[in-house]
Amino acid sequence: MERGLVAIAAALAVMTGFGTALGEASVARQAVESIGKNPEAEGKIRSMAIVGAAISETCAIYGTLIALLLIFVFK
Repeated sequence: MERGLVAIAAALAVMTGFGTALGEASVARQAVESIGKNPEAEGKIRSMAIVGAAISETCAIYGTLIALLLIFVFK
C-alpha cells in the first residue's frame, strides 16, 4: 500500500510538467503575436520570451526532482 502511495505522489509531482508545457506554449504564442504587431521589438520580445520559458521550466525540474526523490528514497 505504501509503495503505491509513493508512486501516486511521484506521478503527481511529474504532472507539474503539464502546467509548464501550457505556460511555455502561452509564452511562445504571445511572443509570436507581439512580434507580428511590432517587428522592430523582436530582440527584446525574444529575450523576454526565453527568460519566461526558463523561469517556467524550473517548475518542471523541481517536480521531476521531487518525483525521483520519492521513488528512490521511499523504496
